[in-house]
Amino acid sequence: MRSARPECRGEQRTDGRGVRRSGARGGHRRLRRGEARGLPGQGRPTVIVGDTNTYPEQFVLGALYQQALTAEGYSVSVNRNIGPVEVRVKALESGTVSVYPEYIDVWDTSVAGYKGHFPTAHAAYEAGNQYALLNDMQLLDPTPFSDTSGLGVTVPYAVQNGLNSIPDLRKVQATLTIGGPPQFQTNSPGLTQVEQTYGFVPTSFKPFPAGAQYGALDQNMVQAAAVDTTDGEFASGQYFVLTDPQHVFGWGNVVPVVSQKALVQEGPAFMATINEVSALLTQRVMRELNADVAVLGEDPVKVAQQFLQAHHLVPASQSG
Repeated sequence: MRSARPECRGEQRTDGRGVRRSGARGGHRRLRRGEARGLPGQGRPTVIVGDTNTYPEQFVLGALYQQALTAEGYSVSVNRNIGPVEVRVKALESGTVSVYPEYIDVWDTSVAGYKGHFPTAHAAYEAGNQYALLNDMQLLDPTPFSDTSGLGVTVPYAVQNGLNSIPDLRKVQATLTIGGPPQFQTNSPGLTQVEQTYGFVPTSFKPFPAGAQYGALDQNMVQAAAVDTTDGEFASGQYFVLTDPQHVFGWGNVVPVVSQKALVQEGPAFMATINEVSALLTQRVMRELNADVAVLGEDPVKVAQQFLQAHHLVPASQSG
């Protein structure tokens, strides 16, 4: 998970990963297209989408929600700097923000105050949503993608050494240097927990500023590096995230957090639209969107617009 972060009621169903998903999805679209009754968001209170200004992924998510909701007739504004997690929750409670994207582990630990480790994403979501419902909020559907910390290697190094998962690093620990931000050595979860869980100790650790680890991997200055699992660099196919079978790094699915007041005021199309967007955000898709913004330097608003237009969630004539 990115080091900058520490950052319906009714019928439910589960997806292929066992994460429970809200029942409302997409019905308003068929109704709207079949009948000339106006857009479902027209006349509703302004939706205020919150995101942070610390990394591109949040900008992309905010732009996706904003544009998809605008296409449904909602008046939408974006607060691009809603601050740390405790400020985000207060903004929801006060009504200065209607919805914002949060990472489920951040919600469970920093908001709900849970101390234990959840064995599955489903369990993490259920516990977090239970807390939200008891406090007049709700977690909407989690994204398929999960953004956590991880360990990455180059594809040639993985192939050469038969590496698929973090415990495979035991094979190469005698010559292994791991790189990453200095806090990766001290944060929890971090390098210490990985070593204890998987039973290997690298020969050394080299500190690098965030973003420099990929150049260090390319130059073989390090053989493995601390990464975020949705980094845009993975879209190139040159790098590989080692799987974390014990889930030391937890669960990083994004859950849009919304107040119960906003759900009532904005009507069913509000939740259904956000859930429809979230369902499209697989690991591959999020890496590609992040690559467009963080690697290629494209405008996140334009990136979101092109993605939503390609999936027919906004009209081709709609601008960001």
